[in-house]
Amino acid sequence: MASTQIQTTIIPHSQKPLVDRTYPSEAELDLAIERSAAAQKQWSQVSLKDRIAIGFKFIEEFRKTSDEVPMELTQQMGRPVSQVHGEVRGFLDRAQYMLSIAENSLADVSLKDSDKPGFKRYIKRIPLGVVLVIAPWNYPYLVSINSVLPALIAGNTVLLKPSPQTPLTAERFALALTRAGAPPDAIQVLHLSPELTTHAVKNDKVDFVSFTGSVTGGQAVEKAAVEARGFKGVALELGGKDPAYVRSDADLDYTVAELVDGALFNSGQSCCSIERIYVHETIFESFVSKFVELTKKYKLGDPTLPDTNLGPVVSLASAERIRKQVSDALKAGAKALIPEDLFPAAQPGTTYVAPQVLIDVNHTMDVMMEETFGPVVGIQKVSSDSEALALMNDSPYGLTASVWTNVESNAESEAAFEKFVDGLETGTVFLNRCDYLDAALAWTGVKNSGRGISLSKFGYDQLTRAKSIHMKIKTQ
Repeated sequence: MASTQIQTTIIPHSQKPLVDRTYPSEAELDLAIERSAAAQKQWSQVSLKDRIAIGFKFIEEFRKTSDEVPMELTQQMGRPVSQVHGEVRGFLDRAQYMLSIAENSLADVSLKDSDKPGFKRYIKRIPLGVVLVIAPWNYPYLVSINSVLPALIAGNTVLLKPSPQTPLTAERFALALTRAGAPPDAIQVLHLSPELTTHAVKNDKVDFVSFTGSVTGGQAVEKAAVEARGFKGVALELGGKDPAYVRSDADLDYTVAELVDGALFNSGQSCCSIERIYVHETIFESFVSKFVELTKKYKLGDPTLPDTNLGPVVSLASAERIRKQVSDALKAGAKALIPEDLFPAAQPGTTYVAPQVLIDVNHTMDVMMEETFGPVVGIQKVSSDSEALALMNDSPYGLTASVWTNVESNAESEAAFEKFVDGLETGTVFLNRCDYLDAALAWTGVKNSGRGISLSKFGYDQLTRAKSIHMKIKTQ
């Protein structure tokens, strides 16, 4: 950043400046929050039906300019332009789903079936007020939609603080909402320094904070919320060190293709990307051979070119941290299977990091225990389901985990999977897929992966509070 008052976004692959944004003063920030609180009182009086209609109009407005998104996002965070369209589709699909369930999810809960004569009871869903959404850079549209749109539909107003790496995404999001009919003060974009973000979290008029990012960032948000007056709600969607277990009966060609993609898509910069794989010893050599062969076929380079399928990581600092984690693992006895000269773009001092597959790894190494957030995966041999389960759970994180086995024609494999469903300490358990969010399912984590829920009908519960109505009807 050029100064404490200016935020500069640096293009990852060229290291050139893209856009600047000016931070508000504390007084200007407080005024924006006050406007949000005033707007919320009026917005909450708009009928749910009308708010949902604005939500569907928002989808139409965003779609009108969606062709501009891929290159714009590639310039901001470095994902290959050929792979950005999926985020746009997912963004619109999630919006569509959350709108389709809004009426039922936010409807009054009637207790009339159990009411005694002379009484009426029901529960309303009441908006929280002003919701501060602190969004990440790695999937800025997909993650923001999880909280921003449901919060607005529930009757809250939203302050959207994007990552300094992806400021244009929030502005495009808010523009489509206001064009759809949302009041300007109901959705405000705030470009903030860490200090100003803390100030916003502590503001009494901010009623709820939804943060997606690192564990360290989540701890800072939690600390600021605790220091605020009152008891402010906080949702934390944090990191992961997501494991996969490949059982002996897995379809190897299918499984390898899915797991390579799960590890390398977006250069591994996803909270639920595959970062560690446990493979049954009977198929270990074959699995590793196929995994390495496919990884070598990736093309690392300029993300603005259509044939690139592996782009840079987001920053020079991130690249150096990833390289150090790999180097430390090699010094501790790990073996690297991908020659770096296959990827000439991956030079020290650049944001281009070569994909790497490590074996002879163990849980004394950071590469198997701490989030990498890069195109690196460790593969470890196991002898049984119980060993795999113990290793998968041996982590400070608990976001997702995947099991790869043939349940279609094997009752024993189906029973084994059910044991993993019950035994895994994660928010999501996948069978034969990974690195995916289904809008109908609750997205949540345990341990250092955070707390709270987005998506599904339970995502609306997080953004509202229950208000009980208990009526005694006087009779003549």
